[in-house]
Amino acid sequence: MAAALPQQQQQQQQPPLREIPPVFLCRIGQETVQDIVTRTMEIFQITRATQLPNGVTQSHSMYQDRFGRLQEHLRQLPLLFRKLRLLYERCVEMTCDLQEAPAELVPYVGEELLSVHVESCSAGVLQERQEVLEKVRQKNQEMKVLMDQMRNLLWDVNAMLTLRK
Repeated sequence: MAAALPQQQQQQQQPPLREIPPVFLCRIGQETVQDIVTRTMEIFQITRATQLPNGVTQSHSMYQDRFGRLQEHLRQLPLLFRKLRLLYERCVEMTCDLQEAPAELVPYVGEELLSVHVESCSAGVLQERQEVLEKVRQKNQEMKVLMDQMRNLLWDVNAMLTLRK
C-alpha cells in the first residue's frame, strides 16, 4: 500500500493532457503567416537599402548590422514555414471529420454558397443563416461602392497632381 500512495500522488500532480482546439492552432498559424510576411518585407527593405559595390565604402559596422539582420531573417524563414506546415497538417488531421471540404468552406470570387451542405436544422437557425448571408452580401456591396469611390478619388488626385507640374 505504501508503494501505491506515491504513484497516486504523481497521477494527481500531472494534469491531463488536453488537445489544443483547431481554432487556437489556426490563430497560431495566422500569427506565423504574419511573422513570415513581416520578415520577408524586412528582407526586401534591407536589400533595397544596401548599396551596390560601386567603390563607395559604407561604414563597416552598418554593413555588419544589416548583414546580421539579413542572415537572421533568412535563417528564421524556413523554420517558420516548417511550423506553418506542421500547424496546417495538424488542423487538417483534427478537422478531417467535418462534412465539408476546406475548399467548400471559403468560396471563390463569384461562386455562390450553394455548394455548402447544410444539415437539417431548425427553421430559426436557417432563417438566421439567411439573414446573416444577406447582411454579408449587403456589406460586400457597400464595400465595393466605397472602393470604387476611393479609386475614383485617387484617380482625380493623381490627375490634379499631374496637371500642377
